[in-house]
Amino acid sequence: MGNEQNSLKRTLTLAPLVLFGLAYMTPMIAFGIYGVLAETTNGLVPTAYLIALIAMLFTAYSYGKMVKAYPVSGSAYTYTRKSIHPNIGFLVGWSVLLDYVFLPMVIWLIGSVYLQAAFPNVPVWIWIISFIIITTLINVVGIRTTSRVNLLMMIFQFFVIFLFIIFSITSLTSGAGLGTFFSASAFFNSDMSLSLVLAGASVACYSFLGFDAVTTLSEETINPKKTIPRAIFLVALIGGGIFVATSYFIYLVYPDFTKFQNIDSAGFEIASFVGGNLFSAIFLAGMITAQFASGLSAQASAARLLFAMGRDNVLPKKIFGFIHQRFSTPILNLVTIALIALLALKMDIATSTSFINFGAFVTFIFVNLSVIGHYYFKKGFRSGKNMFLYLIIPLIGALFDAWLLINLDKHALILGGAWALVGFVYLLFLTKMFRKAPPEMAIDDVDAAS
Repeated sequence: MGNEQNSLKRTLTLAPLVLFGLAYMTPMIAFGIYGVLAETTNGLVPTAYLIALIAMLFTAYSYGKMVKAYPVSGSAYTYTRKSIHPNIGFLVGWSVLLDYVFLPMVIWLIGSVYLQAAFPNVPVWIWIISFIIITTLINVVGIRTTSRVNLLMMIFQFFVIFLFIIFSITSLTSGAGLGTFFSASAFFNSDMSLSLVLAGASVACYSFLGFDAVTTLSEETINPKKTIPRAIFLVALIGGGIFVATSYFIYLVYPDFTKFQNIDSAGFEIASFVGGNLFSAIFLAGMITAQFASGLSAQASAARLLFAMGRDNVLPKKIFGFIHQRFSTPILNLVTIALIALLALKMDIATSTSFINFGAFVTFIFVNLSVIGHYYFKKGFRSGKNMFLYLIIPLIGALFDAWLLINLDKHALILGGAWALVGFVYLLFLTKMFRKAPPEMAIDDVDAAS
């Protein structure tokens, strides 16, 4: 792997990095979880996104600082392992594994709920099973989506969002919804509950997952220590701006979230309301295309991570290190991800996205703490301006993320806590009660290859 990385050409500049990061985030996901957020926040979705954006900007700042320290690697696991402690790094890596392994389930669940809304006579479980089988078969035979296809799908998503805003403006002009382009009630009102908004912000952070993906392109970027931090910050800022603007227009045209027939597929109802059958069909095509492509990539990445961990004996090698002789793909790992995704048959979008966010918040917290560990303690940058840059700002970021973590759905906290406990017990086993160093996870290799 090292020889391949050393031969990579540095050709990427800021603009393509930002486009890559935005494509990875899937801009239309703001529609995908709008109903859940509206119900959680009592309608104040833009406020939830605004709080989530602020938290992510602090974390983006810390990612940028750690990329400068370790420009080759791109994961919270590596940052924590090298800046704080290998054992804590392992547990952060275990949290990263949570995101990888369960993310395909959430993606396919959201896509299935929207298909079920469009075709109500077809049970949602049929769509879930179909997503799982089709995506798994494609990944087994090794067909991969290219960056060009991903770019086209991202352009299509932006086109759908643009059409939605145009239709929204037309609807508002004709008196639909609030009948105005400006309303403070989208952000606060007399019935506002801070605890509900924070709970919504915790779920809203699901939309930001992947904003740090540009770190995986460090070795192909011109002047990565300068360009990558800028790209990370811009991806979080632009993506967050899109989410706030989109949710704001949704609120203006459809302020009463209690009238949604199905909270989980509210975006489809909104599309039908503002643009009729034609736009709702375009909207559905955009949503399903985005979810299908994301599911393909997420399952392939998760299987690759499990393989890397099996190859390095972090997980049982005979199972997770197995490669199919004909297809040259980790077929057992792909099947494992598919089986885990069957949990979608019993989970709703709110709980499943919160569950994923548990792992995300743990990793975000430790990215912020890694800045403090590396620069403030190890490098000794503690005087004047440095205290602000390398202690206060990342500490605020860590506290923001911790604040959102404890406001997650209680079921997500229980499931996430159980996952963390299993990881801790497994760490005790691997290190023989901390008498030896934990094995190194190959998460960076997975990120770079993905």
